[in-house]
Amino acid sequence: MNHILKTEIPPEASGQRLDRYLFHRILGTGFEKLSLSRSQIQRLIREGSITINGKGVKPNHKVQTGEVVNVVIPSVKPLEALPEDIPLDIYYEDKSVIVVNKPPGIVVHPAAGNWSGTLVNALLFHCNDLSGIGGKLRPGVVHRLDKDTSGLIVFAKDDDAHKNLSRQINARNVKRRYLAIVSGALENSGMINLPIGRAMADRKRMSVRTKKGREAITHYRVLERFGKATLVEVTLETGRTHQIRVHFSHINHPVLGDTVYGGSPVKTQNSKLKTLVKRQMLHAQTLGFLHPRTGKYLEFSSPIPEDMEGLLTSLRRAVRC
Repeated sequence: MNHILKTEIPPEASGQRLDRYLFHRILGTGFEKLSLSRSQIQRLIREGSITINGKGVKPNHKVQTGEVVNVVIPSVKPLEALPEDIPLDIYYEDKSVIVVNKPPGIVVHPAAGNWSGTLVNALLFHCNDLSGIGGKLRPGVVHRLDKDTSGLIVFAKDDDAHKNLSRQINARNVKRRYLAIVSGALENSGMINLPIGRAMADRKRMSVRTKKGREAITHYRVLERFGKATLVEVTLETGRTHQIRVHFSHINHPVLGDTVYGGSPVKTQNSKLKTLVKRQMLHAQTLGFLHPRTGKYLEFSSPIPEDMEGLLTSLRRAVRC
């Protein structure tokens, strides 16, 4: 269970560094039992577990009278992922790799807030020979998909396969093609070449960072238009965290259903369409790579999931009306 504390900055503390205030002040109101060091407090601030008025800040933030500090101390992390009997949609498997079609709503590997019920837990139940390079919480994990993104993902079953696939990804030789339903109308095709890094105000979010971001390149092609929404095919040249979501949000065409990056449900009077958008409308449709042992090119494609297909059907009807 998480430990949660909320407190308001008193006048006498105004101007102090947040980390110093928490270390000296809050420890006397219940946190002494948690034995938090100042470095641990700083880490929690950077991770976004400690916020001011609901927003992320830096450890050296100077607190002001009346600001509300929210502190969430995560529960103790497990030492390793455990096998769980969770169904898998397997597209390909051999002694080196396994390709899975991930449904929306499931995370790839255990992490804060999702220590169980992940793809890794399911894979450990299905096969006990995943690569150990990712550690005990991320065995076999070569790349990731966001929790609410559906589609194809490959896992390595031995260390040599893991290293080989990682090299392919770093060399930009892995084919990753997505389908996305975004807000507004775009040009027929385009490229978004904008660096991405951690957002300054919220370390859990990513943003376009022209000076300190890492290179991020996204290509897209319009497949179908619906007035206030567009179906696009997206190809990644790089693979930064939340890349597609951040890039399309930055050009004012956020992925529908992406509440983190501004993709509110379809702006329409049709309430049915709004109820259909329950997650970000993003699907990893195609995945291609060279088999790490044989060198043979493998490519897999998965059909668009039911929720996205249902939204597209309703959008088409709305356009005709």
